[in-house]
Amino acid sequence: MELEQLQEIIRLLKAEGLSEITVSEGDQRITVKQEFVGAAPRPPSVLVEPETPSESPEDEEGTFTLPAPLVGTFYRRPSPDAEPFVSPGDIVNPGDTLCLIEAMKVMNEINAEEAGRVRRVLADDGEAVEYGRPLFVFDRL
Repeated sequence: MELEQLQEIIRLLKAEGLSEITVSEGDQRITVKQEFVGAAPRPPSVLVEPETPSESPEDEEGTFTLPAPLVGTFYRRPSPDAEPFVSPGDIVNPGDTLCLIEAMKVMNEINAEEAGRVRRVLADDGEAVEYGRPLFVFDRL
């Protein structure tokens, strides 16, 4: 792990008021801890309000969702002037790239896990997403 990456992890730990953070990359794993002496950690600087969708994607019969596998910034396209990886109505197969999630200045390709037809995209370009948040709704094929 490079010094810049370690410094970014430490900045994130302090900025979010976390007491511990663990990052894994390949076979490398690093844990950074900070102790709070005489004071509780401050609350995170970003407040994420829970979504209140009118209909939960999991409730629709014959569909499945793809949740975010990590926390980061969601991108539907490889560059600002490019077409989206997928759009509603597209058929995807396992391994097809659906989007990118940027985490700690690293672009992570998110691939389809099973075949399906894209019904809805649940996140906007440049939106912060949390782990487990549904990103896409697919119709089963």
